[in-house]
Amino acid sequence: MDHAAVLALYDRELRQDAGPDGPGARVERAGTVVRQVGASAQDWNGVLWSALDDRGADAAIAEQIARFRALGHPFEWKLYGHDGPADLGRRLRAAGFVPEPAETLMAGEIGALALDAGLPPGVRLSTVTDEAGVDLMVRAHERAFGRDGSALRHRVLDRLTAAPDTLVAVVALAGGEPVSAARMELLPGTRFAGLWGGGTVEGWRGRGIYRALVAHRTRIAAARGYRYVHVDASDQSRPILERLGLVPLTTTTPYLYEP
Repeated sequence: MDHAAVLALYDRELRQDAGPDGPGARVERAGTVVRQVGASAQDWNGVLWSALDDRGADAAIAEQIARFRALGHPFEWKLYGHDGPADLGRRLRAAGFVPEPAETLMAGEIGALALDAGLPPGVRLSTVTDEAGVDLMVRAHERAFGRDGSALRHRVLDRLTAAPDTLVAVVALAGGEPVSAARMELLPGTRFAGLWGGGTVEGWRGRGIYRALVAHRTRIAAARGYRYVHVDASDQSRPILERLGLVPLTTTTPYLYEP
């Protein structure tokens, strides 16, 4: 896989030419910035792509703050390692953004990945199709990550209602108890399927559930004609993904702003 070519394709399809990721959301293009504005604060609001230089970066940052402040929405500036200018992260912090831990953007050509991973005994996968399934998914998410899942619940329910063909959500169950959950976003008109979530409850980690969830979703992406999968990988998930055949392309850091 040509890493530079795949990264350039990712930038173009999923950032520069991005479409909205859910009902009620819209993508706005303001000069050299592409942002998504959600219908509410529970939607994902943020900057998807920018092409800034030293002279215009601070003004562009101020414009995004003013836009989302007027809406009353917190938002995220999704900063990639190859975005310019080189000190954009420092400028964002100076403007009041708070960075979360950096992750590694990884991608893999589906035809070259190892997709034979299976679940451990006693664990089965359930596809999320209704509100009860979403509640199980959110329960697994909250137990795995220790974070409130109300925004996730809102986004998944909206997506399942308005555009179910663009989302695959699954829960791993052990005796009816949710022990892991993950989702895949399938954006029409792109060659990339996005793998999100995959958090596993403590006590069930290290048994291959995360790997099996990645393989399961990737097989579905292949059946639907997608060529690549991509993941924002933590330090814990990166080694697992590398064993499956995904490769690092760059880093990505969420910079969060509360109005």
